[in-house]
Amino acid sequence: MSTKDYLEKDYYKVLGVSKTASQDEIKKAYRRLARKYHPDANKGDADAEDRFKEVSEAYDVLSDEKRRKEYDTLRSMPGGFRGGQPGGGFGFDLGDLFGQTGGAGGGAGERLGDLFGGLFGRGGTRTTTGAGRRARRGTDVETEVTLSFGKSLSGATVPLRLTSEAACPHCRGTGARSGTVPRVCPSCEGTGLETRNLGSFGFQEPCKECRGRGLVVDDPCPNCRGSGRAAGTRTIQARIPAGVKDGQKIRLKGKGAPGENGGPAGDLYVNIKVRPHPVFGRSGDNLTLTVPVTFPEAALGAEIKVPTFGGQPVTLRLPEGTPNGRTFRVRGRGATRRDGTKGDLLVTVEVHVPQKVDDPTREALKRLRAAGGGDELRGELLRQAREE
Repeated sequence: MSTKDYLEKDYYKVLGVSKTASQDEIKKAYRRLARKYHPDANKGDADAEDRFKEVSEAYDVLSDEKRRKEYDTLRSMPGGFRGGQPGGGFGFDLGDLFGQTGGAGGGAGERLGDLFGGLFGRGGTRTTTGAGRRARRGTDVETEVTLSFGKSLSGATVPLRLTSEAACPHCRGTGARSGTVPRVCPSCEGTGLETRNLGSFGFQEPCKECRGRGLVVDDPCPNCRGSGRAAGTRTIQARIPAGVKDGQKIRLKGKGAPGENGGPAGDLYVNIKVRPHPVFGRSGDNLTLTVPVTFPEAALGAEIKVPTFGGQPVTLRLPEGTPNGRTFRVRGRGATRRDGTKGDLLVTVEVHVPQKVDDPTREALKRLRAAGGGDELRGELLRQAREE
């Protein structure tokens, strides 16, 4: 999310507090909303997850006195930096205000991150190093891995081959042709920033001459064309935790593309695909299993052996008169949860009807049918079907 989006949000409204709310009131409001929208309490609810992120974002700013003061100051400026909205003062658009987009210098959202990174912390994309050149965080990388059903339950370390931008190997990230070096930008004197005055206040934005790098390349590297970045391929060993589900996305912090000028690496997001198992299925943290039983076992009751995943079979006791489709629970034989405990194994009974029977069995079934009262069993169904 760009810093423009941050400034357009009313964090007080997000938390449901007034602009004069005390820190204690802000903390109470955050805790209440965090409990309500926490992902663990709203599994699979994308709207609740987004709301939780908004609440956390608002609390990050308003709970810090310095950042809250800066936020209030910025929003109190003419137009409130909300160009295009009713009552917006100047009525300008932030993208127009901060000049052209694209190129090595990045778009308006990226430059806004540079300008207000101190206020929004993680929202900024760059920081300033001691040498004057600004560090840039590496980009996030996304990949996909397919696991067997068993590996998804037990966890696995898998090799991942990634392609992402890194320092150009030909110029070692300088952007200059081999044998030459870049020179300090004369416009910004190596800071990568230039000041822009707008009436009663001014802003710093990436230098247009060097596009925020602080250096000017006169003889660009033919491989990266002066950007200092090039696509590279690498293989990493990624640890996938036990109990991951099909369709889940795992975040590996700092495993994305390398940063520039000492900046931190981006994150790696791994989309999980799980191959189905021929016998076991999954429902949340529980495993599922369908077991065939004979009609006598269901009618008279029985003790049957059922398999467990990765363990010895267990004995399941069927009570007399077990109906088709009834599900039994075997505790602690499911998938591993985040806290290390395990879900359950849900065993569903499927009554098996034989296709062929011998003569003695046929006679016994006829006697059972005569004594079973099938017409009486369906009488209520027939009566309800006649109702309008």
